[in-house]
Amino acid sequence: MALNPQYEAIGKGFVQQYYALFDDPNQRPNLVNMYNVELSFMTFEGVQLQGSVKIMEKLNSLTFQKINRIITAIDSQPMFDGGVLINVLGRLQTDEDLPTLMFKHLF
Repeated sequence: MALNPQYEAIGKGFVQQYYALFDDPNQRPNLVNMYNVELSFMTFEGVQLQGSVKIMEKLNSLTFQKINRIITAIDSQPMFDGGVLINVLGRLQTDEDLPTLMFKHLF
């Protein structure tokens, strides 16, 4: 097992692609390709979801149409299995809601 030396570039590229899909309501269904059918997990406000179907059901239930996101940090760490752990920090605003909210997303 080896650490992936490209972990920072992988982290930044993944975040860019993920949020480009997530932030566009017409593209959001394409996020299904980023989740494993059985092995992906998501915890959203205390509710744990497993598998791409359950995760996409949750994402599709979100009611906002517009999102403004400011990413303040992307911290990537290499994992011993070659994977990358990505921590994203920032602020977001959905539709025209005020104030903006802080968010943290871990991949």
